[in-house]
Amino acid sequence: MKFTKYNFLSGLTRNLESLDFKRPTDIQYKCIPPILKGEDVLAIAQTGTGKTAAFAIPVIQLLCSSRVSIESGSMRCLVMVPTHELAIQVAKVFKDLSGGLGFKVIGLYGGVEQDPQIAHLKNGVDVLVATPGRMFDLAAQGHLSFKSVEILILDEADHMLERGFYNDMQQLVQRLPRRRQTLFFSATIDEKIKDLAYGLVKHAVRIQISPKDPVSKNIDHAVAYIEMDDKRFFLERIIKENPESKILVFVRTKVRAERVTKALERVGITSQTIHGDKDQGQRSQVMEDFRSGANKILIATDVSARGIDIPSVEFVVNYDLPQEAENYVHRVGRTGRGTNRGKAISFCSSEEREVLDEIESYLDKPVAVMTINKDDYEATIDISEAAKHDWKSLIEEELALEEQPAKKRKKRK
Repeated sequence: MKFTKYNFLSGLTRNLESLDFKRPTDIQYKCIPPILKGEDVLAIAQTGTGKTAAFAIPVIQLLCSSRVSIESGSMRCLVMVPTHELAIQVAKVFKDLSGGLGFKVIGLYGGVEQDPQIAHLKNGVDVLVATPGRMFDLAAQGHLSFKSVEILILDEADHMLERGFYNDMQQLVQRLPRRRQTLFFSATIDEKIKDLAYGLVKHAVRIQISPKDPVSKNIDHAVAYIEMDDKRFFLERIIKENPESKILVFVRTKVRAERVTKALERVGITSQTIHGDKDQGQRSQVMEDFRSGANKILIATDVSARGIDIPSVEFVVNYDLPQEAENYVHRVGRTGRGTNRGKAISFCSSEEREVLDEIESYLDKPVAVMTINKDDYEATIDISEAAKHDWKSLIEEELALEEQPAKKRKKRK
């Protein structure tokens, strides 16, 4: 079925065509009808399947079809997301799809001045895309009202609830109109989160796309057994063998992110980092550089694993395996999005074998092993520019120099 077959407003149909939306993905095809009917929806689908558009398209249709006045500081649709980057991205999807329809959308998140955000809220908005911290802060200051909310959307909902926001969500629900539509979207869900989700929706239509295999079929993912001290050599090799590729590298901590980018810098490779210690301006610029291709190597912590739609990421490298097994799905899902194919390579050291076991248990199947023979392993280290700066190599060189005079003396005898 094509989008042109839906009975959408002409402006929305026009925007879909200009954005090259031709046919709905599976999640869009299954979600659009019940949302248009006003039903609650609990949707679980792999990353990269078009979940944001699955709720944005019908919400724009619903709100534009019934114009009402909006109170100052209020909104008709509230979209809750866990990170700044996701708030920016989801707001952009709504803006792109609603262009020319007189539809007001605001992204609300911390790390930036609140006064401009407050000014935008004064006349009310159709859609507010918000992170919990800034939203609850402005609500406490009296700048936000929830009286006009017709639709509540929790995007990456499992992450929202597991990060300790559930009590905040319960308080928020108490302040929302009882007669509202609730949409719950995520890539992963467990039994605990499922129970919490059902406490927020009423008689929800449950939609699951490929629940038995949370990793998209467009992603070729494998694990390579590489010791912790050798990972930088293999990352260097991947980057140099794929000079034109956009590569997203995940590490476990902010400190690791900076160390990896410094290691790459020493061998002449330019990269950037994104993590919680950077202010919002820095994070936004880094993301824009990566999206545009001005920078092709991004070193990230899990702050970037959730829901970020970065075009044309050819490789995801799990430099460190994630602490939470389900984050593996979100990380590798940054590649192979839409109809594109992608590759994900995980480096697993001896210390991380138990983590790999947890990931495979979560996936309910083993991750394919990328076999590296001993000679190839050693050659990767030997040919690396980093090896020349490695302390072990420096010591070996020094010892070799010390031995040379002794050898010459022996020859003279």
